[in-house]
Amino acid sequence: MLALFGVLIVAGFMLLIMTRKAPPFTALVLVPLAVGLGTGWFGEFGYTASDIPKFAIAGMIGNAKLDINGVAGTALMLLFAILYFGMMLTAGLFNPAVNFIVKVIKGDPLKVLVGTALLALTVSVDGDGSTTTLVVCSALIPVYKKLNMKMMDLAVIVILSNSIMNLLPWGGPTARIITALNVDEGELMRLLIPGMVMASVWVIAVAVIRGMQERKRLGIREFTHKELAAIMAEQYREDADLARPKMVWFNFILTAILMIQLIFGGMFGLPKIHAALIFATGLAIALTVNYPRPVNQRRIVEKYGAAAVPVIFMVLAAGVFMGVLSGTGMNQAMGHSLATLIPERFGSHWALIVALLSVPGTFFLSNDAFYLGVLPVLNEVGLRNGFSALDIALASTAGQAFHLLSPLVGFIYLLLQQTGVDMGKWQLESAKWAIGIFVLFALSMFLFAGVAL
Repeated sequence: MLALFGVLIVAGFMLLIMTRKAPPFTALVLVPLAVGLGTGWFGEFGYTASDIPKFAIAGMIGNAKLDINGVAGTALMLLFAILYFGMMLTAGLFNPAVNFIVKVIKGDPLKVLVGTALLALTVSVDGDGSTTTLVVCSALIPVYKKLNMKMMDLAVIVILSNSIMNLLPWGGPTARIITALNVDEGELMRLLIPGMVMASVWVIAVAVIRGMQERKRLGIREFTHKELAAIMAEQYREDADLARPKMVWFNFILTAILMIQLIFGGMFGLPKIHAALIFATGLAIALTVNYPRPVNQRRIVEKYGAAAVPVIFMVLAAGVFMGVLSGTGMNQAMGHSLATLIPERFGSHWALIVALLSVPGTFFLSNDAFYLGVLPVLNEVGLRNGFSALDIALASTAGQAFHLLSPLVGFIYLLLQQTGVDMGKWQLESAKWAIGIFVLFALSMFLFAGVAL
């Protein structure tokens, strides 16, 4: 019966957000509270209605006595990471890469496509698809138009690149996985990086293949210095007074130090430091050096803080959701029930099953619905079959190869609007190349993480 109530919470949550009857934040908070209070009222399942608020709070801030780890650390990490990379974008950390790529590609369609991949992979480090779309499209659409190149190529390469870099902890899905399964972000990232590198090479290979086709169709054209200057001038209109071109090397070195500490903390003699403190310290240093005047620091915080708040709300709401499911024992009950339905011969392949389920799971559902509602149940089954939470976390990331093709992803409409391509054709064209990313993700977790497939 307890498993049935857990299914009711998960199904109710997914139904509300899929039918758009309620936003994810509202559904994440109200559905588990309503079901938890209702079932706890009778006191027949080992908890009472008065325990539900305790479970919800524990899900947000943690409670060792209840064996519930809160999401506050993840929320803080996301807050400071979004502010940090937003500040770096405004300061111009990525501008040299943009300028270099525009100069190098000139009028060669092959170089344009490879440059598109390199630029998209670089800018996607900030974890925001909208930012990647705006930077890459504003930099390269004038080039594509001058050369009469296919905008479909631009749209495909951008989405493939973003689907890889979106796995960084501040990108979205990984933060939700960390929240749902309580795995260490540094350890998870160390195991994700080989697959991300392999997939990035694949995207560059896709760019080469499509670029050779375009070069054959269009030939090569040389841009004049005047044309190049006009193209690059388009990039720096907004917040031009906040650009800090002289601080590029300082910002690059600072960012590199933060990434090394984040990924390799606890190894090679480096201290283990929580990601939230890493980004908070980096942000404080970067703001002080780049923007000594408080008024400019406030402009940065106000600009990117607004983008961070909805994400923080979602993570804290997910804490309520997970706290109630864990505290009441519904998670464990659902996992046990599902485990009894899975034939024993499939148990040893559960990680592969999770990877396959993550494709439709993250396409037809939002990241919130799949990772916060479904993944914990899949994890319970995995634990019963000898897999660790880290194994299941890795397997669940494979579906991100296709997730950004989902109509549930908001920023793709910005990408489609900027490039003017048809959504259906774009989905089909992108999907055939995304298969390669999925295969490489799965292969990587087998080769480098030792996950049994």
